Amino acid sequence: MPYPEDHKLKVRGRIIESAARAFRASGLRDISVPVIMKGAGLTHGGFYAHFANKDALIMETCRYAIGDTMALLQAAAEETADRPPIETVIRYYLSPEHRDQTETGCILPALSGEISRASEELRDVFTAELTRMIDFLCVLGRLAPETGRALLSLLVGTLLLARSVPDRDFSDSLLTAGREQALAMLRDE
Repeated sequence: MPYPEDHKLKVRGRIIESAARAFRASGLRDISVPVIMKGAGLTHGGFYAHFANKDALIMETCRYAIGDTMALLQAAAEETADRPPIETVIRYYLSPEHRDQTETGCILPALSGEISRASEELRDVFTAELTRMIDFLCVLGRLAPETGRALLSLLVGTLLLARSVPDRDFSDSLLTAGREQALAMLRDE
């Protein structure tokens, strides 16, 4: 019995979702293709029917994960009518909940340290997705491009540091300081 027409596309989607969870939680270096395929409920051998190599998967996963994060942030922004959407996004992004959701949170903190050592093609895709995220923040907050770049740098850096320290109180204080500075940037805009 043949597979439905969209079977290959659905399987590819499962692989990308598994890779996104794994890369968000553990970065690129320590995650192997067999781990990703197992997370998708598939065998390692089927990987090459969907991707030429791990870099091709990383590029596709980066695109998927940034889109997923922007959708999550947009939904958060739409839930709160009592403050500007960009404020809600800042508060969500630098919250303990987002810090603790490494498998579903923003992929930028997880990849930023490793991308500088990746192939130029992968770095180009990362740059395009980083730019897409900056543009999203600029549109959402009606920000100048320079402010959008600074804001995203502050958000990602704060989240990365908050996820790095084992002391929960210190981590929370980093989130609070980053949130306050990000909100102050909006007032200065």
